[in-house]
Amino acid sequence: LVKLFSLIILNCFIQYERHKKFVNDYILYYGGKKEDFRRSGANDKTDLDVIRENHRFLWNEDDEADMNWEKRLAKKYYDKLFKEYCIADLSRYKENKFGFRWRHEKEVISGKGQFSCGNKHCDEEEGLKSWEVNFGYVEHGEKRNALVKLSKSILQGYINLKENDTLNFLTDSDNSDVQDGPSDADFWKGPLQETDEKSRLVHHS
Repeated sequence: LVKLFSLIILNCFIQYERHKKFVNDYILYYGGKKEDFRRSGANDKTDLDVIRENHRFLWNEDDEADMNWEKRLAKKYYDKLFKEYCIADLSRYKENKFGFRWRHEKEVISGKGQFSCGNKHCDEEEGLKSWEVNFGYVEHGEKRNALVKLSKSILQGYINLKENDTLNFLTDSDNSDVQDGPSDADFWKGPLQETDEKSRLVHHS
């Protein structure tokens, strides 16, 4: 077995030396430089790149109608996410833009987003409320809506919204040049429980 392995290694070395000789001969007779033969990795994509490009916040039948390997990879990742509570990115709320994504396994185990605040930058565990959010977003050039749940700490303080203000949402897969999301029905709906308690969030009428 060792002898066979040595022969394989030797053969690979011989093939590589032969390849270098062919390249040197080509440059000698036709001109050029060795860099011209080096493969460019500028357009290489990792699995993460493929998932980001083909990600869907929610997959429907139309999305699954024409599945290539890139979409299958993104769908496989999507199937591993936990789609009850969302994690919210409120860092751009002054621009009236909010990011939502589903939770992964480690967050579910730790209770992030359900037993602690759903804001990714807040770990408060006291004074939590579950909110239904009408998530309007633009994905691959298409306007979509989804009703999702978010656990939000009332101790952290809500974002002030005036009546009839519109929330424009961005998914993790949105590019920075994507325009603002839908302008209709993109409001916080209000708490799932204790709806009689006053809130600074806009409720659906």
